[in-house]
Amino acid sequence: CGHEEQEAGGKELAPRAGDFSDPVYKEIAITNGCINRMSRDELRSKLAEFKLDTRRGRVVKPPGGVKDVLKKRLKNYYKKQKLMQKEPPNGGDCYDYICVVDFEATCEEGNPPEFVHEIIEFPVVLLNTRTLEIEDAFQQYVKPEINPKLSAFCIGLTGITQDIVDKADTFPQVLQNVVEWMRQRELGTKHSYCLLTDGSWDMSKFLNIQCRISRIKYPSFAKRWINIRKSYGNFYKVPRSQTKLTMMLEQLGMCYTGRPHSGLDDARNIAAIAARMLRDGAELRANERLHAGQLTAVPTTAPAEPAPVPHMPRARS
Repeated sequence: CGHEEQEAGGKELAPRAGDFSDPVYKEIAITNGCINRMSRDELRSKLAEFKLDTRRGRVVKPPGGVKDVLKKRLKNYYKKQKLMQKEPPNGGDCYDYICVVDFEATCEEGNPPEFVHEIIEFPVVLLNTRTLEIEDAFQQYVKPEINPKLSAFCIGLTGITQDIVDKADTFPQVLQNVVEWMRQRELGTKHSYCLLTDGSWDMSKFLNIQCRISRIKYPSFAKRWINIRKSYGNFYKVPRSQTKLTMMLEQLGMCYTGRPHSGLDDARNIAAIAARMLRDGAELRANERLHAGQLTAVPTTAPAEPAPVPHMPRARS
């Protein structure tokens, strides 16, 4: 899996001698220079001309995203076209599938620092990186142990009622169901995959804490993941403050579908952003990991290792 193009001050860095000596890269560089000089209206017009904003087979209005996002999309379109003329595509995506996870957890208004968050919804959305379609989804609710009674704030925010969690399984059983669901889809055996989240907290905080509460070890298949906020900011060259879910959708000319703070609906919308990024030429690869219980970054020079075969973790001793 290659690295994203480096940029400095909004300008493309020229490849080092010997890296991209083929004349096609000179053509790409010239095209990038022309795109850099385009106005926002010119970018939108050109994007519409190439039907780059098609969703579900119909043409929609060009995206209302920031100018840098539009430039990046157009540059990657031209780059793909030039490289495809040079040689057939090799399908060099990092993973066959991306599993989008977006937990919902117990909460109180103001979230006092001593409050322990427990996972109450475990959704997984399966995105095919070749077709860019959502192929399947998993969702189960979870019964909390430490704070079994949900706050009114939590119910209002997530839409998850007390009756729902009272009837749900505990976390170890739900995690076992997730593992079985993933194995049935041959993830880690026939198909390579990686988890993807909207930020760091789902894995480094919520899942990490929940495994301790449930007295099980942290699952090995969740130790590396793609933080889409980092990937989005790096790819489209926007500040981290503009990588919240609603902002990313707005910049890409997309609308939120479903109920905000529903874990499954959030995961579907995150998957839509990931699909758009892949369509625009991004290479989504694991960029964060949990090492010795601590959140760390995955070096950009590290190989894009797929997640291992899912297994139910052992109980803590």
